[in-house]
This record gives sequence, structure tokens and C-alpha cells, in this order.
Amino acid sequence: MSSPIDEARELFADEVVTRALARDVQLPYGAGTAVLITLDNGHDHTKPNTFGPQGLLSLDAAIEAARARTDIVAVAVTGKPFIFAVGADLTGVPAIQTREQAHAIGRLGHDVFRKLGELNVPTFAFVNGAAMGGGVEVALHCTYRTVSSGVPAFALPEAFLGLVPGWGGTYLLPNLIGAQKALKLIIDNPLAQNKTIKGPQVFDMGIADAMFEPADFVEESLRWAAKVVKGDIVVERPEVDKGEAWDQAIDGARFLLEGKLHGAAPAPVRALDLVAEAKNHTRDEGFAAEDDALADLIMSDELTAGLYAFDLTQKRARRPAGAPDKALARKVTKVGVVGAGLMAGQLALLFARRLNVPVVMTDLDQERLDKGVGYVYAEIDKLLAKGRVSGDKANRLKNLVTGSLTKDAFADADFVIEAVFEKMEVKQQVFAEVEAVVSAEAVLATNTSSLSITEMASGLRHPERVVGFHFFNPVAVLPLLEIVRGQKTDDATLATAFATAKGLKKTAVLCKDAPAFVVNRLLTLFMGEVLGAVEEGTDPEVADRAVAPLGLPMSPLLLLQLVGPAVALHVAETLNAAFPERFRVSAQHRAMVEAGKTAVYGPDFRLDPEVKALFSSDGTPSSEPEILDRALKALAREIRIMLDEGVVAEPADIDLCLITGAGWPFHLGGITPYLDRSGISEKVNGALFHPNGPTAL
Repeated sequence: MSSPIDEARELFADEVVTRALARDVQLPYGAGTAVLITLDNGHDHTKPNTFGPQGLLSLDAAIEAARARTDIVAVAVTGKPFIFAVGADLTGVPAIQTREQAHAIGRLGHDVFRKLGELNVPTFAFVNGAAMGGGVEVALHCTYRTVSSGVPAFALPEAFLGLVPGWGGTYLLPNLIGAQKALKLIIDNPLAQNKTIKGPQVFDMGIADAMFEPADFVEESLRWAAKVVKGDIVVERPEVDKGEAWDQAIDGARFLLEGKLHGAAPAPVRALDLVAEAKNHTRDEGFAAEDDALADLIMSDELTAGLYAFDLTQKRARRPAGAPDKALARKVTKVGVVGAGLMAGQLALLFARRLNVPVVMTDLDQERLDKGVGYVYAEIDKLLAKGRVSGDKANRLKNLVTGSLTKDAFADADFVIEAVFEKMEVKQQVFAEVEAVVSAEAVLATNTSSLSITEMASGLRHPERVVGFHFFNPVAVLPLLEIVRGQKTDDATLATAFATAKGLKKTAVLCKDAPAFVVNRLLTLFMGEVLGAVEEGTDPEVADRAVAPLGLPMSPLLLLQLVGPAVALHVAETLNAAFPERFRVSAQHRAMVEAGKTAVYGPDFRLDPEVKALFSSDGTPSSEPEILDRALKALAREIRIMLDEGVVAEPADIDLCLITGAGWPFHLGGITPYLDRSGISEKVNGALFHPNGPTAL
């Protein structure tokens, strides 16, 4: 009969094993001999260290060998260059069939890591590079920690995926730095699009006891460890408040979680419960509770969804479906931006920062132009104040961004993008003016949110070099870039667009030239169903709450305010003109725009009374479940139509668009798997979007 460890090895047959390579080092100052364990999977930094069963057993063997010795004074753990360790190897998780197998995986991590805190000599973690999940937890089990100031990412992302930090994180971290600061890493950051912290923040939070520069990090860490061993340095840590402050942190986090997720995602709540229990639990009790939580969550739909979403953003995003051979891409050495409004300013800054090429903006008059360029300079000053760019870098960026009242400044530009008023004749005129001055090979890109690329290019001499390049607001935050191929867009233009998107560090998805493309088409439909229910007599606040069970980043009416009622109305009218049987325009929405209303909510986060009055209607109200059901059915129907029309290649591209462009939650795993799980796909379309289960590739 096979043991749980043997079963784990079989489940993780494709594990890239992270070896624990041990060697003796002589500590400075005559402090004695230490064992230095280096975690290394044999690959460069592009394939980070992870912990699967064999990797855990390799670390266990190294720790046990050190435990058997009487001639050492310390044990230290560090990582290969640029990488400490980024957590558990999750490749075998889909193969786990039973709760017992899941429980064994959790227990194995605890059994190995806890030995670092149970040796008869002090242990040190030298966090030299990226550390996430299990990598952070390895460090937490050690007696002392140093961190490199160059560490780019330090995080406990498990709740983002549908797990908890289950190898000591929910017990050890709050007992080290207190509940409030621990919850920032365990819950707040994962739910803020998987935010990470850097080396200096790790030190400032009290997670690391010392910080050193990257160039000689290990050497300085060994010197520091020697002084600790000799007693020349005594590490003093503030006492953790286990009284009212702990309880207040838990209560505050629980209130925020309920408001944000409405019970839609169990993992963050389970993590919060574990931190709450860590106040009074012994270490054994805390670790046992983590094992139970992992066993439950590994078998959950939430984790399956989270892993699918993670694969989308990490794998499919890097290999866009339908992208032409990158060898066809032309080099971009200068960028033109038509317009100097807010969106144009965001684009100019992004192109300058990411591509490091000259960017010239144009507009109709000097006042608008000065305002646009001034906006870019002000944003660069903010980056400088936050320490995100150096003084020299800030000056270089400002020198790259200039303004001109004439489009002649685009004569030597390789890539020109327009961000002007969303009206077809305006954009056609702009492109005609640009085409008159640029080279025959210059790419003309449009940031339109809904208009036809083909029609926009129809009057040009070279329509083949026009491409949709649709960003999402805020440009610096949302990763998605919808690249839209017009009927005459050629491969060289498309390849240049994808290469430029990669340079901008955006997630590019190829879309057919169809009204509103992907995200705006689906969000407009979704919002339209909610507004339709309001028009039929449902209280607007009731309708707005209807989608709360999904745990979306914002409600439909808040989204309407973010997008802007006028912009949203324009998109709705565009889609209504194309598909009148499926997209309707709310008369109340139109009345709101005609009344000049630009916000739905007031500063007190309550519905503006005047807007509520405009939305009031006699009729038959719908219940919240009825509204959610009709909205999801409409999405299932429309997605099937979009796939049949070839708007994108596969359902995975729909999911990737909504996750990276609309903040669709990871715990839902994309809209199409969610519609499958909830039974709506079969009810509406008679078939699943993913008959064999969701896969990213």
C-alpha cells in the first residue's frame, strides 16, 4: 500500500524539483561553521524555485543532515540568483482526487518547514530575491531573516487563487508582526489584484530583521548572522498586541471582505478565520487548522477557477492566439498621439516609459496642448516623488514627450495613435490628415472603444496599416489591450501592434472588427439588463445589488459612473444600432446624459437623489435573483454568438479579456467556466463552453 508521500510524488510527476544544496561556510569573526542551504531548481530566473513533494523532501534531507551534526553553529537558507522561492508547485493539484491526498500535501509542507524552527542552533533566511507563498513561509519558520533591498516581489498570494497561506503563514506572520499588518499581506494585497511588496517594505514591516544591498547580500547576511551567533547583535522585536488591537483588525477585515465579496469567495474568509484563531492557538493547533483549510480548499471549485485564471494571465497572455509571426513587426522609434486629453496623456506617458522613444502629442489649440503635456509632466513628477523613477529618468521622460500644433511633427513617426472624440467622421478626418504626412509604412492605431476599424480606414490610401489598439482606463493599471484587425489590416501592421503591446507590457488579445469588440460589448449588455430592470419598475439600488453575489470589483451603476454616462450611452447606442434585438438603450440612461449628469453616486457613496428620480419608473419590479439570472443568461447567449462569429479564437480569450480589462474576479475563473458551473451555459445554449473542463491553452 502506497504512503501519502508516494501518492504525492505520483500526482506531481511533472514537478520541476527545487533541490536544497547544502554546503559548509565559515562564519566571519570566528563565529564557527554554518550550513548554507541554497534552493535551486537548475534553471535561470525565468523558472522560479517552487516546492513540490520532491523539493520538500530534498529540503527535509538537508535539514536532517544538519540536525545530526554537532559541529555547526547555525543553518541558513537562501535562493538561486534573483529568486528565493515563489511557493508551492501547483501543477499536480488538478490530479488530487481525495481530501486525504490534499491533507497530506499540506501536512508535508508543515512537517518539513517547521524543522527550521526546531533545530538546536539558530536558523537564518537570507531572502535574496522574489519570495511568495511557500517561499515566504520558509523564511517565517527560521529564527531570523535578512532581506535584500532589491527584492522585487514579496507576497502571500494564496487567497487570490482560492487557497490560504497553509504552511505556517496564517499563524506565524500575525504572531510575528501583529494581525493588522499580517492581514495586509494575507488578504488586502491578494484582493488588490495580487499586489506585492518590495524588500524595503519587508524590513519596515518587521518581517525581516536586517536589510542589505543586492551586490553583496549573502556576504553581508553571513557577517550579520555571525554577530548574532556570537551575541554581538541581539534582535529585539516589538511585542505583538494580542488584545483589543488584534480583534479590531479581524473585525475590520471581516467587514471589508463582506462588502467586497458578499460571500462569493470562501478562501479569504477562511484565511481571516485562521488569523483570528492564531491569537490563542498553539503552534501545533495553528498548523493543524491550516492543514484542514488546505484540504478543504484544494478540492473546491474556487481553486480550480483560480488556477485557470492564473494560467490565462501567465500563459495564454504570453502567447496571444492569432498573432502573426513577430519577425514581420516593424521597429517603432517614434510615436505620435493625436489629442491631448486625459486618455491621450495617459497613452503618451505609457509609450514614453515603456518604449523609451520620443512621443509627440498634437491638439487643436495651444491651451489644450499645454494642458495635455503638462498632465504628463505632472504624472512624471508624481512617479519621482514616490521613488518609482530617479531624477535622471524623470528628466529623460520629460524630454521624450513634446507637443505640436501641427501633424507635420508625425512625419518621422512609426506609430501614430488617435485618442480623439468618439465619432466616426472625426476619426476618419484625423487619419486622413495623419496619412498625408507619415510614411507609407507607419502604423495608424485607433483607441476607439466601439467603432468599426474597417469603416474608419475606408477612405485612406493605405487602409492595410490601420489597427484597433483599445486600452482600458486607467491605462497604467489595467493590463488588457484589445488589438482589432480590420478587414484590410495586413500582417505586418498586426505584428507591429502585438510587438508594441509587448513592449508596453500589456496583455494583448486579438479581436475581430465587431461592434464594441469584447469587453465593452459584454459589459454594456450586462449593464443594460440591470438598467432594463430599473426601467421596468425595479428600485435602482435593488437592481444594483443584484449582481453582488458575483463579488465583482464594482456594481453596475458604479461602473456606469467610472466609464462615464455619456461614453456608456454612446457604446450602448452603437450596439443597439448593430444588434437592436439584443441591445436596447435605456430611456432613463439617455435622460440622465441629457440632464448633464456625470455621476451616479454622490460624495457620500449614496445614489444621487436627482439620478434616482430620473431612474424612477412605474411597473413590475424584479427581485435581485431574477435580475442576476437574466443578466447571466444574456451573457451566455451573447458569448456563444461572439464565438460563432469569430470575434475571438476561443472562450479562454473572452475570459482573459474580462479578467484583465474589467477586473473579473479570479475566484470565478473567468465568465465562461462560471456559466458552465452554474448550469446557465447548458440552459441557454444547450452545451458547455468547456466540455472537457477549462484550460488556458
